[in-house]
Amino acid sequence: MTLYFIPLATVILFFINQLTNTLCIQKEIPEEKQPKVFRTINVLITILLISSYIEVLFT
Repeated sequence: MTLYFIPLATVILFFINQLTNTLCIQKEIPEEKQPKVFRTINVLITILLISSYIEVLFT
């Protein structure tokens, strides 16, 4: 289970970061605010991935 989930989570985080970069470019978010946007989205996606892993693990 873990063997499949960790690489999949890594790919998901990579694509989410690409989408976040596209969002920053499209919405013309200033350079000084972009790290906060990336950090917020990465933390939220990481929480989502961990909670889904725990759910799958214990069901």
